[in-house]
Amino acid sequence: MAKNASQTGEKTHEVLYRKYRPQKFAEVIGQDHVVDVLESAIKNGTTAHAYLFAGSRGTGKTSVARILARDLGTSLNDLYEIDAASNRGIDDIRAIREAVNAQPFDSKYKVYIIDEVHMLTKEAFNALLKTLEEPPKHAIFILATTELQKLPETIISRCQVFTFKKPTQKILKDVVMHTAKAEGFVLESAAAELIALLGDGSFRDTMGTLQKVIGGVGGEKISFDEVATITGAPQGSMVNDFVTALAKKDLSLGLRAIAKAVEANIDMRIYITMILERVRAVLLLKMAPDFTETLRTELSESDFAFVESLAKDAGVVVAGATTSAPPAISGATILALLEAEQQLAFATIAQLPLELALIKLANA
Repeated sequence: MAKNASQTGEKTHEVLYRKYRPQKFAEVIGQDHVVDVLESAIKNGTTAHAYLFAGSRGTGKTSVARILARDLGTSLNDLYEIDAASNRGIDDIRAIREAVNAQPFDSKYKVYIIDEVHMLTKEAFNALLKTLEEPPKHAIFILATTELQKLPETIISRCQVFTFKKPTQKILKDVVMHTAKAEGFVLESAAAELIALLGDGSFRDTMGTLQKVIGGVGGEKISFDEVATITGAPQGSMVNDFVTALAKKDLSLGLRAIAKAVEANIDMRIYITMILERVRAVLLLKMAPDFTETLRTELSESDFAFVESLAKDAGVVVAGATTSAPPAISGATILALLEAEQQLAFATIAQLPLELALIKLANA
């Protein structure tokens, strides 16, 4: 049986993700579709006895569950958090079933937060189902999962299901800038953009990356190159050389850029993602001039000058201009890179999908 929050004796660590974890619904970012419904349910006295929060890692599922419990007036004595990854058997769920009928210590509700609920065994799910079918009036269950498809339909059907969205790149960048400022640091816009990119749609991972960067810099001002060095992300020149190779259909230059990235032990997933961001910027300058100022804030001064130059001079059709040659950077470039990104999971040679995409595009 998992201990309740007041019994764990766990020491609070001042890592950024915990330090800046939202403590009330008003502080939750990017999940208005969840927060609005839960706040209304509390206000109207129509809370359910079983909720299911689904979404990718680091999107705020556990934070919202804790806020919901707190707003329902549940004290730490009556709040139970169970990690189903390590408490996944039928005996663990039976212990909950035996304890759930006991009255709360000093709250109206006993709240059980079961994280990574998809990790429960089949037998444990069957035991949990019986409790969800006929829960005592004082019990509320909040199940959280990153893999909704692994849950039995019988469990899902007995819960109010909320799907948590991945935060956008802009949301993550704003969080990074705000947190860095609160910690006494000033980030270049491009540096914050890179940290948000490396966060891969997760508040927790983004804050973890920022923590790593803050711990590794020597001053209060943080540049893009410093972030790239500390995180192991490719230097801007590696990305720009590859994008230049795409624009000029220069196979040799592109292969050399890939080789440098491999030699530097760069994660190919991150490398392709950064290339995609740069190619996207070129295309937006070509197709949507209204985005110019937005891109200027997202990129460093030198990187913006780079993509602007490519959009005008490297075989890309700029809005209002014409050319007889087909554009070297186009929507097809994005599609080929996205295909290479998808193939990474199956590649025994990490750089091979990107090399093949380059060869295809250079010879198109």
